[in-house]
Order: sequence, then structure tokens, then C-alpha cells
Amino acid sequence: MLAAILVLGGILAAGQTPQPFPNPGGTRPATPSQPPRAAPPPTSQGRPPSAPTTSTDAAPTEATLGVPIYPGAQFITSYNAGRGQRYYIFGSTAPFVDLVTYYRNALKQKGELVYDVPATHEFDVGKYNEDTMAFPPGVTIKDYQSDVSQGFPNPKAGGQPARFPTVIQIVPVSARP
Repeated sequence: MLAAILVLGGILAAGQTPQPFPNPGGTRPATPSQPPRAAPPPTSQGRPPSAPTTSTDAAPTEATLGVPIYPGAQFITSYNAGRGQRYYIFGSTAPFVDLVTYYRNALKQKGELVYDVPATHEFDVGKYNEDTMAFPPGVTIKDYQSDVSQGFPNPKAGGQPARFPTVIQIVPVSARP
């Protein structure tokens, strides 16, 4: 008991407000004696991995990606994945099962259903080098249509279709497309 009082006294003497336990997130809110913490500096690669490119991106080609693009799929955008990689997002009006069947035949492999709900199927298409890559090369297909969603919204103003039932994510075979 005496030890707890001494610890509490030391904390108060240091100008820190004791915080309840547990502390979700592991951070302390700023107190009047502590200025708010600054945001962490950007990564060495510039923007965070989830930052999209501008909407003026040109659609990549199958030759650039190293894998086929589902016929009729619309290029939505690409993202900086880090370590010189990008990943590319395409929307499709085709059902999830049709896209999985297409990529099974085109890539000559079974792939793997990684989630049942929402249905998500992955195909590995190249060797992953953790020293030079942020993500393994592959094709991921996700079913965005469900009882609670009519699909992935088309980000292009007035774009058709208004929503894509299925989305394709491609991480190119080469690290620097």
C-alpha cells in the first residue's frame, strides 16, 4: 500500500495525471501541462501505402501487370503499396463466381478462397521477396454485392455502372511495373 502511494505521489509530482487502467490504444490524452503530440512524420516513401493516385491514372495493360485483365473490367485506380510497388483496382459487373472461374482458367491454378463472407479469392502469381516487396504478386477478387451492399461505388462521377458487384485487385508480377 505504501508503495502504491509513493508511485502515485511521484506521478503527481512529475505533473502527470494518472490514467485509468486499461488504456485502450496505449496513448495518453494530452493534459494542460502536456502539449498535444504531433503527427508522426511521413514515411520514407512519401505518402502512406493507402494513398490513392490521382484520377488521371492511365489504365495499366496486361503486359505491364504480368497477368490478364478480366474482359470488360474497368480500371478504377492504383495505390502506392510501398517499396516501389503499386496495386491496381478494377471493377466488374460480372458475378464473383465468373471472375474466379476466368482467373482459374487464365492462370491455370485453383487459387484460394480466403474469406467466405464477403467472398474473397486470391491467386498467387509470382514469388514474394520480403526484402524488396511490400505485397506478394497476385490477383484478389472480392464480392462486394450482398444483402447490405449493392456493390462497390463507382468513384467516377456519373460513371456506369453506378456500383461494381465485384472488384479485382492486382499486384503486378514485377516489383516495378
